[in-house]
Amino acid sequence: MRRVRLSAAALLSASLLTGCFAASGDATGDASGGSRLRVALAFPPAENLSPYGADATILSRLGVTEGLTSLDANGAAAPALAVSWRREGERSWVFRLREATFQDASAVTPAAVAASLTRATEARPAPAALAGVGLTAKAAGEGDVRITTEDPDPVLPLRLSSPSLAVLSARAYDAEARVDLVGTATGPFELTKVMGSTAVTLDRYDDYWGGRAQAPGIDVKFIPDGTARTNALRTGQVDLAEAVPVAHAASLDKDVLEATETTRTTSLLLNSESGPFKDAGLRAAVREAADTSVLAEDVYEGYADAGTGIYGPAVTWAEGKRTRPVGRTAADDPDGTRITLATYDNRPELPEVAQALEQQLEKAGFDVTLQVREYSRLESDALDGEFDAFVLARNTLVDTGDPVSVLASDYTCDGGYNLAQLCDRDVDRAVAKAEDAGDTAARQDAAMAAEARILGTDAVIPLVHQRIVTGVAAPVRGALLDPYERALVGTGTRR
Repeated sequence: MRRVRLSAAALLSASLLTGCFAASGDATGDASGGSRLRVALAFPPAENLSPYGADATILSRLGVTEGLTSLDANGAAAPALAVSWRREGERSWVFRLREATFQDASAVTPAAVAASLTRATEARPAPAALAGVGLTAKAAGEGDVRITTEDPDPVLPLRLSSPSLAVLSARAYDAEARVDLVGTATGPFELTKVMGSTAVTLDRYDDYWGGRAQAPGIDVKFIPDGTARTNALRTGQVDLAEAVPVAHAASLDKDVLEATETTRTTSLLLNSESGPFKDAGLRAAVREAADTSVLAEDVYEGYADAGTGIYGPAVTWAEGKRTRPVGRTAADDPDGTRITLATYDNRPELPEVAQALEQQLEKAGFDVTLQVREYSRLESDALDGEFDAFVLARNTLVDTGDPVSVLASDYTCDGGYNLAQLCDRDVDRAVAKAEDAGDTAARQDAAMAAEARILGTDAVIPLVHQRIVTGVAAPVRGALLDPYERALVGTGTRR
């Protein structure tokens, strides 16, 4: 089966969410004052801060990069570097640019935007937002960019909000297709120093089109260990800490904890291409053995809901449209079948989830070997199908804002982030039908029909729908609590 290798990121719907994109605390104040922000992130760069893969979300969360559009609180496309857009025919869109400059002081022009998007189309592996999409960008007059797709794409404005389609200046690119993010983006904070996978330094970009940021800069540490991140917050070494382990939440002052309902679902992905879970009956046995309510109540201590589907309760339209899984097979007796179950420890609840699953599966008759590593050290093995089962926390709406995109990238034969190695022609047809739907309601209906097909294979077993706990020190104001997990600091974030 042909695989296009991509890195993670997830997806959204152009729909109402139960949570809001909200700022923690007051975002007002004098931009001339303030102290540097100290931030602890859970995931070190896995791809040398490439703007085209999982690291793109790091850059957007820190206010470094921007695209033509963004997502509003309801999951709809909103202005960013483009102030407006219109569709011309079935395959062409015209985006009107705002007046802005790159951090190297060059202007954000139609030619520069077109060149940057063209570079993204040439990246290998391709950005998740462009999986299966042929796209051409050209300058169209003094302030417009025309983007044409090979096939009609009714969600192109949503697609262009992806962090992996950030617009960069010409200075970012060299002849060997390497990309340098230092001083070449457009956001309120400029990347000035990269210390491998341990830390980065950002300074305020004073000429940002959206106004001068209140914090003069950001000092970022990548701390994969959840206990260490929590301790850094508790002892005052950092001002913001993402993904605080729920096991440590009770030990912190409630005033420094912010729980945000997100579009992130933790699932168990079963390798349906090779190994024991090529057998649909054994996949069904896993589904019957997994007790998701125990995981939500015991492991996540109430900071999660039991898994109901690929889309969780934060995608409010999904539950009313969900249908029963199609084509499920009866469970076989595991009879001591040996399997390898893997996960990563950047999100500290995941090893606990995997341990609980290990016990449940062994009780059902499987012989389980558990592997836990830091994410960047097992991603390539997971993409290559080296594990029989994999516990993954995936934001289903981060890549494009379109509910169909995660289905195409994660569950189709040519999907770029298909950890389940799933290749089912009925699934591919259902996803293709959803991709062709232009009307919002029709697209939602088709997405849920495709979800029913995918769940019917038992290649993915939704476990829990998460609430992310962010540590926000008492002096901090204006932290961005984003259900899409694309933003953390902005112009109003300060201490």
